[in-house]
Amino acid sequence: MELTAQQLKGFDGSDPGKPIYVAIRGTVYDVTSGKGFYGPGGSYAVFAGREASRALAKMSKNEEDVCGNLDGLSNKEIGVLQDWEKKFQAKYPVVGHLAS
Repeated sequence: MELTAQQLKGFDGSDPGKPIYVAIRGTVYDVTSGKGFYGPGGSYAVFAGREASRALAKMSKNEEDVCGNLDGLSNKEIGVLQDWEKKFQAKYPVVGHLAS
């Protein structure tokens, strides 16, 4: 399944009848099983329905960092992002990709 960023926003946990998705480097994961973290009020809710690569790399929950832009990240931050990707790959099913 291919989703636009706008379509992805519809999977932010605000509708209890829909799954919760988070994208990392364009790959969309179904994180519904972690709704305590990604659902409304959860510690990672800011990432729900969004491309969260930059924020995860920077270990940031700042709104301006919740995007897919990796420009200017340090090697250490890229390594952190790769660690997050491995965690998501091991824990959550891939449901699609973001349209470029």
